[in-house]
Amino acid sequence: MQESLEPPVRILFVCLGNICRSPSAEGVIASMIEKQGLADQIKVDSAGTAAWHIGKSADPRAMDRARARGFNMSGLKARQVSEDDFDQFDYILAMDSDNLAELTQLQPPHFGGHLGLLLDFLPQGSELNKYAEVPDPYYGGDSGFDLVLDLIEAAGANLISMVQQRLS
Repeated sequence: MQESLEPPVRILFVCLGNICRSPSAEGVIASMIEKQGLADQIKVDSAGTAAWHIGKSADPRAMDRARARGFNMSGLKARQVSEDDFDQFDYILAMDSDNLAELTQLQPPHFGGHLGLLLDFLPQGSELNKYAEVPDPYYGGDSGFDLVLDLIEAAGANLISMVQQRLS
């Protein structure tokens, strides 16, 4: 049996530059949490392993595709992940294995939370299970950003459900 968590549970989403995938995860999942009335129990944030875009807004294409689905990412600003994040978050979820490897190198020995991939939370039997990682849409078109949102929505719903179970 898994131990229960104390609210608020804190979840950090991590990609490379923190302008496409991880802020999309933050914005979408924060909205899902809000709609379920869980904003006082689950908190989310996002960061990147690279420092290239610190302080910048999310990619306009990511914001446009999210807005088309009713998600607002306009207030998010890129930041770089730090070792301190391991003291602040219960879950640190990378978008892909390269960023997970970076996080594993940064992880302090005392971290007792969950470090893994966001898509580990895709529901069993989902047609999206063919994806092990959230693909980087930066060099592609709108369809890449839509796929990112599809993956985040599916994994996010399951993640929220699992966190709720652990809170009870």
